Amino acid sequence: MSYQRIPLLIAFREAVGLRDTYGGIDGVVALQAHHLKPETPSDTIVIFMHPMGIMHYLPLPPALAEAQVHVLTAVSRYPNNDNALIMEKVAVDLGRWVAHCREVLGYTKVVLAGWSGGGSLALFYQAEASDPQVTHTPAGEPFPMAEAKLPPVDGIMLLAAHVSRSQTLTEWMDGSVVDENGPVRDPKWNLYSADCPQPPYSADFLADYAARQVARSNRITAWAEATLAELKAREGPHAERAFIVHGTMAAPCWLDPDVDANDRIPGRCYLGDPRLINDSPGGLGRFTTLRSWLSQWSLKSNACSLKVGHRIRLPVLVVGNTADDACTPSHTHRLFDCVVNATSRELHEVKGATHYYAFQPEHLKWAAHLVTDWLGRQGF
Repeated sequence: MSYQRIPLLIAFREAVGLRDTYGGIDGVVALQAHHLKPETPSDTIVIFMHPMGIMHYLPLPPALAEAQVHVLTAVSRYPNNDNALIMEKVAVDLGRWVAHCREVLGYTKVVLAGWSGGGSLALFYQAEASDPQVTHTPAGEPFPMAEAKLPPVDGIMLLAAHVSRSQTLTEWMDGSVVDENGPVRDPKWNLYSADCPQPPYSADFLADYAARQVARSNRITAWAEATLAELKAREGPHAERAFIVHGTMAAPCWLDPDVDANDRIPGRCYLGDPRLINDSPGGLGRFTTLRSWLSQWSLKSNACSLKVGHRIRLPVLVVGNTADDACTPSHTHRLFDCVVNATSRELHEVKGATHYYAFQPEHLKWAAHLVTDWLGRQGF
């Protein structure tokens, strides 16, 4: 191995209102990371960070380190648990790592590598770092991002990324659910029922199904807002409740290969059989809180690439994988289109690559080449 793997830990104090993570010292936020430090010196570091994922051992970061790219795989205050995640707080955590890379590790240039759900985080972060506009969370609570003084970065890479957690969950949501308690489904819209139209889906069915997905998301949002207001009025400003969202893995593209077509295997998603994962504990957005739903999953989320991409004015690289069964081509191209004001932007695809490059060493090698080539041409 031609690089060191150095574990890092930083901590900072933060005023406590509502605790949204378990354990730890009250009022102290502790963040972990791995610094992948090659033998070749560099004044640039690439930060991988996902809202809740731990990226230390995913294939691409060590592949880049082997290619002598300095890498930080950073973790937010919500490691592998997004039940109560607040996107605005994740941006603050990312800011702490950007500052640490510059002020403690000594790098002069920082590039964000937005992998999967980290893509929209990277764009949201830079938009608020360069021109802070968020003053409140979607729950209506004060969160003046300008006071966080997020340090801007120098470049952004959007790698196998989707446009946002909110838009992705909406596009994957089970449009057949008519009652969240249970849940109760209308079999005519249940993709996994014989009573529902089967692939290939008609354009009319897809349009109506998408409308049902949006309507369901908006119903949950309206309920969350009303419930939170009622709880605050009765129990005080820090009142909160957790709840379950059933049926979050029912995207037509997983069953119909002609929908958002690429090289993926029909009938599967990145978590396995979507019929099983639709209601299983490991499905996207299954457990959440009122505030977290509004911040990360609702269409009112501040952290959506389609809302902030036009505010990015630095170099952007977009890389999609053509066999990806999580972040499909429409997301790759919407990301590229939304960063219209980037100082430069490039779009590349890794032919035949899956979401994680699992057991695909040649595809991984090519993805690493695309990244290192772009970094070099940008002067990073």
